[in-house]
Amino acid sequence: MSSTPSYDELATTWTRMHHFSHLQSIAGWDQAANMPPRGNEARAAAMAEMAALLHRMSTAPELPMQLGRAAQEPLSDLQRANLREMRRQWQAANALPASLVERQQLAGARCEHAWRTQRPANDWAGFLENFRPLLALAREEAALLAAQTGLSRYDALMDRFEPGMTSAQLDRLFGEVRRWLPGLIGRVIERQASRPLIEPVGPFPQPQQRALCEQVMRLLGFDFEAGRLDVSTHPFCGGVPEDVRMTTRFREDDFLGSLMGTVHETGHGRYEQNLPRDVLGQPVAHARSMALHESQSLSFEMQLGSHPGFVARLAPLLTQAFGAQAAFEPGNLQRLLTRVKPGCIRVDADEVTYPAHVILRYEIERPLIEGEIEPEDIPALWDAKMMELLGIDTRGNFKDGPLQDVHWPSGLFGYFPCYSLGAMYAAQWFAAMRRAMPDLDARITAGDLAAVFDWLREHIWLQASRWTTDELARRASGEVLNPAHFKAHLEARYLG
Repeated sequence: MSSTPSYDELATTWTRMHHFSHLQSIAGWDQAANMPPRGNEARAAAMAEMAALLHRMSTAPELPMQLGRAAQEPLSDLQRANLREMRRQWQAANALPASLVERQQLAGARCEHAWRTQRPANDWAGFLENFRPLLALAREEAALLAAQTGLSRYDALMDRFEPGMTSAQLDRLFGEVRRWLPGLIGRVIERQASRPLIEPVGPFPQPQQRALCEQVMRLLGFDFEAGRLDVSTHPFCGGVPEDVRMTTRFREDDFLGSLMGTVHETGHGRYEQNLPRDVLGQPVAHARSMALHESQSLSFEMQLGSHPGFVARLAPLLTQAFGAQAAFEPGNLQRLLTRVKPGCIRVDADEVTYPAHVILRYEIERPLIEGEIEPEDIPALWDAKMMELLGIDTRGNFKDGPLQDVHWPSGLFGYFPCYSLGAMYAAQWFAAMRRAMPDLDARITAGDLAAVFDWLREHIWLQASRWTTDELARRASGEVLNPAHFKAHLEARYLG
């Protein structure tokens, strides 16, 4: 007989939930990449039913007793970490009634589906019709989670994506960045103004772009036996570790957006594909947090993807895909990839101005969830903050303003901070790599990318959720999150 019968029962339950989540995730990918428009209502209903089923499983009345009994059993350290994550998921699920989960799924599907046509039409008024009820449900969820956890309403939503992070910590981190970022942007733009830059000449046909993206994914170690690349309105990485579904989007006048977006999503994909398989299906095998997930995508896109040594490897691939032109010379390509130019679109932003986009969204969505502002207030706040942070006039441009991202139409409140937290972690990981491997830059230049991948696999990917975020950071880099590494990285790359 097993000496851990209650734990074993829990593990079986969570494996079943993993299997249902697998189906839900693939249905979500199909909804974004393949589903015909008239299928949306039926798909939304099916996914709402699945969400309700998973909620019932994670709130089953027998779970509290099983969790209590399992805590008394002779568990290994890994099993205790898994039990900790089970209890965290159970507590979050029990704060919410199944009816709310189902209503949120339906409202999010409807709002996101309508957003796909409302964004190109610059239709803010039409968007609000679906957004108001979705926001009301998010506020209801936030209030219930806050009552259970003792956190503020916004912090309670953020805790779903970034356990342990609080608005107080974010205000300190982002406040520090706010102090030095505008000055850094100005100095970098002034420095780059005197550097010659040759723009690539298109068109860049989509079939060649797709082939190039897949070639670079292979260079970065993506396993196409356990994943694939498709096209969607908003690039993302979904699926499950056994079947990772990545998407990108193409424009025939610009190949760099799709290419670097694919490099970004490949970082997510490799993290998923390298999560520990011996405990697959258990909470401890999940990615620890979305900031850590973003640290992987940004390790690939920014730390590695814009590294001069990696850029030199990209250059001949571009010539092979699109034909020779002066813009593909490695030095010019490096300048293209590191050009700093404030713009409206977050996903197209350069590495230096990107944090401004995240800070702007955080400073709007937190008071939005707390009830301090209403949806009608968003455009004016957006315009004011874009001018303050980036000097850009966005008045009347809803398409490239508050309608540009899929997060709010999908009800993903509390996610945006993870992007800049991820950039900070990525800089910290590479600082730790350079301490451990002083010749890291020479290795990358020589084409030895395995040095990066091996470090990430050992310190991040295989650790999954075994440790709390702070403990994982300490074990990987010797300290908890320290934004000084991010500032040092930007200054070295752009002003050094």
